[in-house]
Parts: sequence; C-alpha cells; structure tokens
Amino acid sequence: MKYRKWNIPHGEQEIPGALVSAGYPPLLAAVLARRGCVSPEEADAFLNAGPESLLPPGEMAGMEAAARRVRRAIDRGETVAVYGDYDVDGITSACLVTSYLSSRGVKCVPYIPDRLCEGYGLNAAALDSVAAQGATLVITVDCGITAVNEAAHAKELGIDLIITDHHECGSGELPDAYAVVDPKRPGCPYPNKGLAGVGVAFKLLCAVDGDAASLLDRYADLVGAGTVADVMPLTGENRYIVRRGLELMERSPRPGVAALLNRCGGSPRHMTATTVGFTIAPRLNAAGRLGDAGLAARLLLAGSLAEAEPLAEELCRMNRERQELEHSIWEQAQGLLRRGAPDGPIVLASEGWHQGVIGIAASRLAEEFRVPCVMICLDGGMGKCSCRSYGGFNLYDALKACSGCLEGFGGHALAAGLTISRDKVDDFRRAFAEYYKKCPPPAEPTLECDVRIDDPAWLDMASVEALERLEPYGTGNAKPTMCLTGAVLERVTPIGGGSHLKLRLAKGGAEFDCVMFSCRAEQLGAREGERVDAAFYPQINEYRGRRSVQLLMTDLRAADTADECGTLLSGALPCAWDSEELYPERRDFVRVWRWLERAGGRIEGELAGLGAWGPEGVRPAKAVLCLLAMSESGLAEIASAGGRLRLTALRREGKADLEASPVMAALRERREEYRGRRRKHD
Repeated sequence: MKYRKWNIPHGEQEIPGALVSAGYPPLLAAVLARRGCVSPEEADAFLNAGPESLLPPGEMAGMEAAARRVRRAIDRGETVAVYGDYDVDGITSACLVTSYLSSRGVKCVPYIPDRLCEGYGLNAAALDSVAAQGATLVITVDCGITAVNEAAHAKELGIDLIITDHHECGSGELPDAYAVVDPKRPGCPYPNKGLAGVGVAFKLLCAVDGDAASLLDRYADLVGAGTVADVMPLTGENRYIVRRGLELMERSPRPGVAALLNRCGGSPRHMTATTVGFTIAPRLNAAGRLGDAGLAARLLLAGSLAEAEPLAEELCRMNRERQELEHSIWEQAQGLLRRGAPDGPIVLASEGWHQGVIGIAASRLAEEFRVPCVMICLDGGMGKCSCRSYGGFNLYDALKACSGCLEGFGGHALAAGLTISRDKVDDFRRAFAEYYKKCPPPAEPTLECDVRIDDPAWLDMASVEALERLEPYGTGNAKPTMCLTGAVLERVTPIGGGSHLKLRLAKGGAEFDCVMFSCRAEQLGAREGERVDAAFYPQINEYRGRRSVQLLMTDLRAADTADECGTLLSGALPCAWDSEELYPERRDFVRVWRWLERAGGRIEGELAGLGAWGPEGVRPAKAVLCLLAMSESGLAEIASAGGRLRLTALRREGKADLEASPVMAALRERREEYRGRRRKHD
C-alpha cells in the first residue's frame, strides 16, 4: 500500500443528466462533474478549448520593450545569442527562439551551458564568449531572473540583455537588463503564472511576430514538449498548446522526434503527454545530465532523418548510461540510510556522485520515505545539490529560510538546486530539519479517488476509450483515479522478473485484468482470496491485435471495513452493483441474531475489526445491513461513535417482518435495478 489515507467518494455520485443526454458516457460524465463541468457547454470548453484560450502576450510585464528590441535586431541584421538551459524546457526554448530568428534572417549564436562545468544560469564567461562572436543582443530562455551580477557584466560589454524566465525572483531584485519578462516577477499582471520557460519564450515570439496561430502551427511541438517535461499545469492556454503540440507530433513529427521514437520502439501514431514525459523527455534530458545538452538541441533542429538518426542513437546510449549511474547512486544512498527510516527531511552528501543524476535519485528517495530529500555532490571544498519535495512542502521557502548556510540556490516549490560549502553541510542539515519541524507539509498525502465504480458497464471498451478526450494529462489535469471497493483479489502473478505484478480482480460477476508496476507480491499488502480496495486508471491494452480493458493500478489495500461499514451506518446505501452481493438472506439474519444471543445480547468493539469479532460467515458490510434492518424492526439497538460499534438485542412481541424494513426495501429496489441493467447489457 503506497498511501495510508484514501479519500473515496461515498453516497450518490454526481452524473449530470445533461451530459449523459449529450452523449457523454456515465464514467466520463462523472469525471467531468468532479472537475466542475456539469453542462455540455462547460464540458466542451474544457475538452475542446481553442485559440481563444491563448492570452495576449502584451499583458506580461516587460514584453513590449522586449519585442521592440527583438524586432530592431531583426531589422538591423544583428547577431543574437540565445542563452538556454540544459533541461528539456531550456533546450526546447533555445531551439524555438533560434529556429524562429534564423527563419527571419538573423545570425543566431545558441548557447546552452554545461551542467557539470558551468552549472545553472547565466554566467560572465559565457557572456564574454558570445560577445567575442559579435553578439549585440542576448536573449535568455528558462533562466536569468536572478542574474543581477551577470546583467551588470553584460552592460559593461555593451550587450543588450533580454531575460525570459519563469522561475521565482529570489530576493525580488530584478536584474538591470534591457527587458525582464517573467510572469512571476513582482507586479506582473499576466494571469497564467504556470507557463514553462518555453511558454514565456513563445509569448515573446508571438509579441514580435503578431501571428500566434502561425507560430503555433510551426512550433507547438517544441512548446508542448517543454511544458510537459517541466511539469507545468495542463490547464487553460497550456492545455491548448500541449494538445496542439501532440497533434503536430502525430501529424508531422520533426525528424529528431521521429528518430528518437524509432530508436526506443515508440510511434508518433498516438502521441500523449505520457509519451513525451516518459519516452522523449528522459532521453533529451540525458544529454544535459551527462554534460552535452547541445546534442539534444542538434537533434531537435535536425533537418532530416539521416542527420537525426545517429544523434538519436547517441541520446539513447546516454540515457542507458544515466540509468546505470542513477541505480548506483540509489544503492549508495540506501546504504547511508540503513539505520532506519528518517523522521525528518533527508540530507545526504557524498564524493563522486554524478551531479547530473542526483536529482532523479532524490525524487525516488522522497517518494519512498515520504519526506523532502536533498542530495549533495561534494567536489573539493564545495557541493552542488538537487532537492525534491514531498507532500506539498515548499522547498523554495525552506531554502530561503536556510540561505545563511548556502552559497546560492534557486528553483521551484517542488524542485530546487543549491550550492554549498563543504563545511556548511552539517549546519544546513540542522537548519533544514528545524525549518521542516516548524513548517511541516500541510498533511500526509492522501490518495484522492475521483470516481467510485458503481457499475461494471462503466469500464467497458467504449467508456474507457471516451476517457481519452481528457488528454493531455498532467499537472492540473491529472489522470482521473478510479476506485473499486470490496473486490476479491483472485490472482497475483509476478512479471518482469518479479518487479511488477499482473492481478485479477472480481466483483459482482465481473472480472478485471490489472497490472501494477514497481511492486512485488510481498509489498502488495493483500493475498489471493482476500477482499481489497483498488485504485487505478483504466486503459486500453493492445496485444497481438487484441484490444481489451486493463486497469493500471495506482494502489491496492485490504478492504477498509471501517470505511465501508461506517458509510452504511451514516445512512448511505450501497450502490446498485454492491447491493447484489450485500443483500442479506434469511441465513445471514439468523447468524447475526445468534451471534448477539451468544454474547448475552450486548456486544461492543472496534468497527475496523468487525470482520474478526463479528458474526462468522457474514461479510462485515452485510452484517451491518442486517443490524440496520433489525434496528428498524425493533430487534436491535445500534450505537456507533469514535470508530466503535455498540449493539444491544431487543425483545419484542410478535414476529418481525425484516423484509418489510425500509433498508431492505431500498436494497431490493437497487438489486432489481442492477439486475435489469445486466439483462439489458447482456
């Protein structure tokens, strides 16, 4: 079990009739309702947002001055340096601006710093280099917002500097540049603070060119890839841009993307944000992580497959090397933590760790131990570090509070980097731990289930295919998490050398094939034959020409007796599907009554343990329904509070007609409703 706390919707789920009448399957309608779309108009605006979602670039502070200066450089034929970053956002940004300016006849000098030798951001030596090549204008992309000293150096060199960035502004002091364009700069009125660096660069080009539609037709793939890779919110204009980018990659992939997909067994036939995030982005990132981000830029700017193929092959080789390095660092970090699970944030430091890979290891450690993680690569008297958050903890604020221990830092709330003197590591570790205690994350992460599956028909092929209309998925528009409660775990089959699992779940006459990655059988927390709750995303699995519905598991746990029974005790009835299995028969009432009699007519215990101390042979939820019917018929008294259940048998004159109780009447109605749907479906 990955999550200790699950939030499952109970009671009647909202399935807007207007959406169903408009042709939306119930499952998609339920997901849309959870996202605030209850009318066909609202659903259409969310699913099919068009060019109208693009915001005017002129609303961004500094944009008019920046666009005016770039147009002057185009008109005068100046040499322009484009200064990027070594991650996918920075690489796509540099490729975007370089490609556009080159198409306008400008001599471009693209510059992407070396992660290992230069580190992140603008540096004075790089400015000296581009000045020597004749650059009179430098445009930064995805970096520069904290480059106060470097901006002063550019002035000394006689270079105009335009900064485009999307990171936090640090102390709030802006560099003294010709123009500073960043939606997060103080006082900027631009509504979308979630633009990627490549999104800000795209907005600059829109302001320069004046034809956003034409630019999107040409460059949506670059803007979309950088937005997905930098984990920006896929809502509003970002959602539209990424959708257009995926369409462009499907319809007419640039040679570099096609070559990369060919090398890793992918296909542009059905591009999704997941394809970008887990297939394309890691390979582009591998170049920057191992010190040659320019290789990824050359791939994206390649003019033919013949030019792109050897570059793609080298990127795939570098990605394999990155994976090996990551595994080695991961094992070393695990060794440093063998004393037990940490009770606060992780801060590890070591010689010899590869600076370009420690961020991935930090992410894995943060996920495993559920705390923020800081990994420091020591080299001589200094250390360079990658930080990853967990549980909503704001890393940027934490590093700001600990800045007295640091040489420098930057990044976001969820991911950041820093430089530190070796002799300050212990001081930082203590300061970071103290800040974490004073300002802990809001709460332990909870698994939020969007929809509880109340009918097996919701998981048929057509309903699952319809979910694809919600693409592209990502931050702000995550894949909806479905939940199946009280299912039987029929089969557990290890695959992938035991690292992954195939599962078979059954409920109410329906069976479901599932796959759960990165989970071994001993980690599952449930055994074959037990009842479980399953959280998943349904997908279409294609194998040897056969298509079927498969549940991609998010988490699985032993069925939560307290949650299920507590819901029934609160007055909610089981859904029609559950009523088939939970409808009490006469033998169930007999077992419950005899159980009460044997206990002397009074019994009390923890609701969560009802399966252990309750009536033998009766599922806890069914026992609760029996007790509710008995209570309504004057045969029992029920009291529940604080997670405990107290029961008292009552004596009454005459024979009680349990079948006539309101709860049994409602259950019968729901059971007949479900049986009717099954007959119609069959």
